[in-house]
Amino acid sequence: MAGRGKLIAVIGDEDTCTGFLLGGIGELNKNRKPNFLVVEKDTSITEIEETFKSFLVRNDIGIILINQFIAEMIRHAIDAHMESIPAVLEIPSKEHPYDASKDSILRRAKGMFSAEDFR
Repeated sequence: MAGRGKLIAVIGDEDTCTGFLLGGIGELNKNRKPNFLVVEKDTSITEIEETFKSFLVRNDIGIILINQFIAEMIRHAIDAHMESIPAVLEIPSKEHPYDASKDSILRRAKGMFSAEDFR
């Protein structure tokens, strides 16, 4: 990875993944593993969680984007991730709007600051 940046990984519904793939994020690592997972109706929660955990240990991934409704399915795994890299960002999907109250990473970040920090 010398001289290269880190990748963005995506765990999302078909529309989300297609949009990011059209934007150029699709990559395969040296083991021919993609940096995305398209979650469909028949995708098991175990497969989603295993893919998320595999993205966490890959040294070529710097950011993991995950649809918020999918993040809810593996909330315990997301809450257990305490490292800053890869950063985990919950994003909305076409069918499910973003709800800040469900975003555990945002709640954790808000807990780091007080109102006086912004004065």
